[in-house]
Parts: sequence; C-alpha cells; structure tokens
Amino acid sequence: MKQLLLALLFLTALPAWAQDRGAVERQFQTWLEQVVWPRAQESGVSRATFDAAFAGVTLNWDLPDLVPPGTAPPERRAQTQSEFRSPARYFRPNTVQSTARIGRDMAARHATALAETTRATGVPGHIILAIWGRESGFGRVAIPHNTFRVLGTKGFMSTRAEYFTNELLAALRIVQAGHIAPGAMRSSWAGAMGQPQFMPSSFETYARDGNGDGRADIWTSEADTIRSIGNYLARNGWQAGRDWGFEVSVPATVSCAIGGRDQGRTISQWEALGITRVSGRPFPPAERNGEAFLLMPAGRFGPAFLVTPNFYTIKTYNNSDLYALFVGHVGDRIAYNVGDFAAKWRPVDDLLRSDVAAMQRGLVAQGYDVGGADGLAGFKTRRAIGQWQVATGQAPTCFPSRALVNALSD
Repeated sequence: MKQLLLALLFLTALPAWAQDRGAVERQFQTWLEQVVWPRAQESGVSRATFDAAFAGVTLNWDLPDLVPPGTAPPERRAQTQSEFRSPARYFRPNTVQSTARIGRDMAARHATALAETTRATGVPGHIILAIWGRESGFGRVAIPHNTFRVLGTKGFMSTRAEYFTNELLAALRIVQAGHIAPGAMRSSWAGAMGQPQFMPSSFETYARDGNGDGRADIWTSEADTIRSIGNYLARNGWQAGRDWGFEVSVPATVSCAIGGRDQGRTISQWEALGITRVSGRPFPPAERNGEAFLLMPAGRFGPAFLVTPNFYTIKTYNNSDLYALFVGHVGDRIAYNVGDFAAKWRPVDDLLRSDVAAMQRGLVAQGYDVGGADGLAGFKTRRAIGQWQVATGQAPTCFPSRALVNALSD
C-alpha cells in the first residue's frame, strides 16, 4: 500500500505530458501527417520518401529545450552550448593540441583536395581543417542520431519549432534528391549532419562534390567535406589574402567596452591607441590599413584579439566568438605550429542561461543594448556590462558574473 501511495504521489508531481507520453506521441504522428506531409508534398517530396523517412520514428525525449504540448518553457534554463560557457573549458589544452596534431596529419593526407579547394574558393586549407576537426574530429566522432527523429522532435516541441520544421522539410528534400538513404542520414542532437555538421538547409545551399563522382557526400567523403566547407566560407564572404586575427595586448587605458563588429578601425588606428601584438612582431604591412575589430571574449578575464572580417565569416558557421576563435587558433597551429595564447583564461562563474537572460533584461531596463535577452553573452552584452560598470563607478570587466546577475536581474 505504501509503495502504491508513493507511486501516486510521484505521478501527481509530474507534468501531464510525463504521465501520458503515449498521448503526446500520438499527437506527434498526427502533426507529421497533417502539418509536415502537406508541406513536404508541396516541395516535391513523394509519399514513398516521406514514409521511408518516418518509418518507426518516435519522439526523442532526451533532447534539450523541449516544450511538450500544454507546457511552457522552464524559467530556469541551463546553458547547453559549450560555445557559450567557460572559455577555459572550451580551450582545453588536450582538445586544442590533439585537433591541431591530427590536422597536420590530415593536411598531408588530403593535400591535393585542400589545394584544389583553396584555388577554387580562396579559403586556406588550415582553416578548413580546423572547422572539420572541431565539427566531427575529421570524421572520427560518431554521429549518433537519426536526423528525422531529431528534427521531427524539435520541430514538434522545441523552443524553435518553426526553424526545426523547416530543416526537417529540407532533410526530406535531400533524400528525395537521392543524396542519401533516410536511414543513413545521421546527425547531432541539433540536427547537424555529416562530417562538416551542416544543417539540412546548409547542405542544400553549400554542399559540393569534391571527388568528381557527381554527388555531395558529406557523410563518407573527405574530399566532398573539404570542398563543402570551403564553399560555405567563400559564399559567406571569406576575403582571400587576409588573416583571421591576431592576439594582442590591450593597455588599461583602452576600454573593453569598445569591442564588437560595429566598432571597427584600421589596424594602424588600433596601434595608435597602444594595442600591440603579444608576439612583439609588427602587424603584417598588408593588414595595417585593413579594418579590424577588438575582441575580448572573456572581457578582462582572458586573451584579447584584433580580428578581421574573416573572423566573422567563420562565425557564420557557428555564431559564437569562442568557436571562431578556436578555428582561427587551431588553424594557425596546423599551418604555423604556434603555441598557446600568451594570456591565460581566468576562472569565471558558471551561470545558467536563464541567469544571463535575467541580467540582460536588467541592462535593457536601464537603457543598454544587449543585442537581445537570449541568455548568450555576445559582444553587445559584454559591452553593455562594461558601460554599466563604468557608469556605476566600477572597473569594467565586460563579462557576466554571479555578482552582476544579482545586481542587475529583473
């Protein structure tokens, strides 16, 4: 009797969808039939392709950011993206070093494909390799998920349902076009596919044949993966002949609140403010008159950089400063065998995404532009923090902390 009472108490404590997942699963199947199928049919997907893609597909309840029918997003949200957590954790030495080491081996193994892609796109091979290494460990990392189950789940019940529904439709079109069988279409937990981790819509736009067999196979072909990554960066604005950026020393007289892509200056103008390369070498003459931007991804708690427009082209692949910085740095290690950053990443508070969002709303209420209260500490949020700190008589750090969350939360 006691066990029965405990079970009943447990069930009443759970949300309704947890008590009857079967009902939600049935709603999912209805949604596929009544919402997804008509849109798929309109975009040229056959019934046979649709049925093959969703044969045996059920909801994946283990994915993050799910909002089942009849519920609201939780107020407290963890930060699930490593790109927006501790910089030191993102740049673990073993991860950086192993990616660069394997990247150098891959540079020799795929020299021809890399050279051909650089000639065609203007994108250096070491940048392509760094992205490939970060995304899938050069194709060595297991890509575990059924793409249609992931995208179906997130299209049906996630915080970005329409986005994932559109990606689901793109995945169906890829199968319809004969690029891959539905059962072989594997993805990450967010639906990113194959060795370059393209979302389906990116595959449709950027995937290219690199080995001349007439197909763009980003799942098993290294040459196709290389050409597709190069094409992606070229189509998104890569400027041939320019670097991605340089680690620099920023004197205390230069505020961390003047960073960001909307505050560009020529490198020679940054030099006039006292910013220098940490290596002690001068900036390359070809770069000195080019536009660059101050990047302090951890505010005053880590290294600083002057980055070029190519840095922001890398960010179109993954909209994170840490991601683009990892790619640029590992690329340099592959090509030039450089060492670690001169400055160290100092400890920062590990905050919930909802904590950062609350702090952002507090800044917005005081008139600061944070770029949206999304819980992600992008450059506008970091800059707003620095501006608020100066306005309140504090030394600017330009990075979220527990103390800032407590002081600014709405």
